[in-house]
Amino acid sequence: MAGLTELLGRPSVEVAPLLLGAVLRHDHPDGPVAVRLTEVEAYAGTQDPGSHGFRGRTERNATMFGPPAHLYVYFVYGMHHCANVVTGPEGECGAVLVRAGEVVEGLELARTRRPPARRDAELAKGPASLCRALGIGPGHDGADLVAGPVTLTPADRPAAQVSTGPRVGLRHAADRPWRFWVTGDPTVSRYVPAKPRPAR
Repeated sequence: MAGLTELLGRPSVEVAPLLLGAVLRHDHPDGPVAVRLTEVEAYAGTQDPGSHGFRGRTERNATMFGPPAHLYVYFVYGMHHCANVVTGPEGECGAVLVRAGEVVEGLELARTRRPPARRDAELAKGPASLCRALGIGPGHDGADLVAGPVTLTPADRPAAQVSTGPRVGLRHAADRPWRFWVTGDPTVSRYVPAKPRPAR
């Protein structure tokens, strides 16, 4: 799918709003689940103090420096996985965090993976919840979003109304309005600023 690679080969801040409405799908042995993306955040690698790639390539973030159209999955807070779509030319380090979306296929399976969700709109609300609903884990780091089993299908048309604001929970580069979401969509997560560091 040359179109997807071409789309994702651009800088993350350009790509991020174009991913609203795109469908991220995982063909798992238990069955497929697909999520229409409604909220994303852009990270600009070595040019972005909020990015995992800001200080250069490491074993953990190596996928971010690879070719576009792959998945970068990382573990956070000792309990959650988050997924990013790698963007930009190979070697330059860019990614778009997929923060939230609407389950459009595999609803029953997503419900079994996300029992705390009180409503279907909460099944993939937040990056960790989205990964759980899709069944994405550490083994999917580096997954090819064209070859699968996790695939990304761009939206047919741009989202009609897009809001922007600061990224969630960042202390560094916290003022950059690189979080994009479908205005008014019930699946979008709540904005939470970074907690201030305790005084020493």
